[in-house]
Amino acid sequence: MIRKAKGKRPTFFDDPQIDTVMGIVMALAGEVSVLRERLDTIERLAAAKGLFTQHDIEAYRPDEAVMAERERWRTEYLERVLRVVHQELEETDKGETAESYQAAVRAVSS
Repeated sequence: MIRKAKGKRPTFFDDPQIDTVMGIVMALAGEVSVLRERLDTIERLAAAKGLFTQHDIEAYRPDEAVMAERERWRTEYLERVLRVVHQELEETDKGETAESYQAAVRAVSS
């Protein structure tokens, strides 16, 4: 289950779309970093134990069950990566836009 932070996301740039893209890029960077460390561990363990070669990895062809499991994982992964976009769409659907926020500020300030 994807956890969702409460409250508004912090902004760092004048254009909110840049913040959105940066959020996606940073989510991807985190995922790639963890993936790289895990893959490195597996390759080192396999080499130390003589389990398989680089050629074995390149020649591997997944069966239907493996492909289905990978597709499920990919879908969940993309949900995590695009979480920022999905949250913005949810906010827009609820009418929580920058314009509605500014209108509320103006109403309270008057």
